[in-house]
Amino acid sequence: MEEKKYLLFVYGTLKKGFWNHHFLQNEKFVGKAETKEKYAMYVTRIPFVVKNEKVSTIKGKVYEVSKETLKEIDRLEGHPEWYKRELVPVVVSVNGKKKEVKAYVYFSLDPRGVIKEDGIF
Repeated sequence: MEEKKYLLFVYGTLKKGFWNHHFLQNEKFVGKAETKEKYAMYVTRIPFVVKNEKVSTIKGKVYEVSKETLKEIDRLEGHPEWYKRELVPVVVSVNGKKKEVKAYVYFSLDPRGVIKEDGIF
């Protein structure tokens, strides 16, 4: 029986080139993406996305991850006490074509820092 996979939208330190990407090194990269809805991104040394403020779409990447990887990232993100993981619509670009999918996004429960109007970290 094939293991169930989950779509995960990452916008910060889990992206390639950042210090937490090693959690995704064995997972499948699906494509560049952005949230369908507008949210607010705050940045200190790391980004925080807030669900209830509508500033811009958030730009990131989507990965297909295993249940175990999702659990590891839940621990990293402090889900559900520090960040809360929620399933939301995102638009992913695969081979030049845009497709709407539902992916997990980690939302901050404690926003701080400077707001990023463009939604890019």
